Amino acid sequence: MNTHPHIALIGECMIELQHRADGSLHQSFGGDTLNTAVYLRRELGEVGSVDYVTALGDDSFSDAMCEHWHAEGLGLGMVQRLPGRLPGLYCIQTDAQGERKFLYWRNEAAVRDCFTTPAAEPVLAALPCYDVVYFSGITLAVLGDIGRERLLQALIEARRRGAKVVFDNNYRPRLWADVQTAREAYRRVLAEVDIALLTEDDERALFGYEDSEQVFAAYPSIAEVVLKRGADACLIRCAGERFAVPALKVEKVVDTTAAGDSFSAAYLASRLKGGSPQEAALAGHRLASRVIQVPGALIPR
Repeated sequence: MNTHPHIALIGECMIELQHRADGSLHQSFGGDTLNTAVYLRRELGEVGSVDYVTALGDDSFSDAMCEHWHAEGLGLGMVQRLPGRLPGLYCIQTDAQGERKFLYWRNEAAVRDCFTTPAAEPVLAALPCYDVVYFSGITLAVLGDIGRERLLQALIEARRRGAKVVFDNNYRPRLWADVQTAREAYRRVLAEVDIALLTEDDERALFGYEDSEQVFAAYPSIAEVVLKRGADACLIRCAGERFAVPALKVEKVVDTTAAGDSFSAAYLASRLKGGSPQEAALAGHRLASRVIQVPGALIPR
């Protein structure tokens, strides 16, 4: 891998409203791949560059997002600003155990046209030039049929040029018309993936796999498969070897938002810096254990 990797993360950032116990709302920003991009940038330190690929509106919230991303060190050259459009919005409600419930307003979000406008042409042309391209199941859902197809072609070209493609499954049923459409989309992109960061519960919900063995068996051609299992040990298959890396015990879970996103970021950062799969998984557990002790998706630096 390039010692100064050029990394692109593709997806959606939304306005985040956190519903607090006293009934007030705290406003910030979040989204699975954006969370991963921020944590990846932090974990990499001076190594490499991290660009976020998305579409926003020309409103004040979109302005604030870009200012925040710039402050975190993310590259904004692949962010489209679509006149008259708005970003999506979601609200987080958490219970006494820290488990969260999401309410979404995102059907008209600008990101849905991320790869369908004339402004998308240079973005799509640039994607195969990256060393690492990262996206998620939520990315697939919000891009729609045309956007997914154009992304797939960019991934194929990126791999042809030597890029590593990284995928986090993040399956959200409400974002899909039906489960069969989601399965078809996932299967097509999983054929072009080098590192799969999979949540076991999502694999069970989408494909009906009963256990980790079925998940691993489903992806014989993927070089590196990481199975995230919450508070249980994560399981890894890499270069023909299997590893189990226990999670870290957390006494007080405040908010599980971005637990998986942060794990993925720290795992990938460690691997890009030459860490073993076991070292990378431990780094992922360490960061995730900190994230779930703080409200919201992004903890303070």
